[in-house]
Amino acid sequence: MRVLLDECMPRRFKNHLAGHDCATVPELGFAGKKNGELVRLAEQAGFEFFVTLDRAIEYEQNLANHKLVILLIRSKSSRLQDLIAHVPKTLEVLRAGPGSRVVRVGG
Repeated sequence: MRVLLDECMPRRFKNHLAGHDCATVPELGFAGKKNGELVRLAEQAGFEFFVTLDRAIEYEQNLANHKLVILLIRSKSSRLQDLIAHVPKTLEVLRAGPGSRVVRVGG
């Protein structure tokens, strides 16, 4: 799967998503873009998943008209050591492929 990590995600998180084509928002020059434009750019670039910690994205955007799946990780912080606990479930979701428009991982 092609996976784009939001700029709120640590860049090193992609190293834990082996087997997937991962990039970060800053790597693509998309840093600072608003969520609506970011979703559009990610789709145009061929990404299938957008991984974020931004809990508001599902309420701010009309995702029904998009193919991109928002994978929302609910973690106590954005520190890599806190996010690693969510890697197994994240990989499970990525292996399952696109389904619903928003998938929540974590509590």
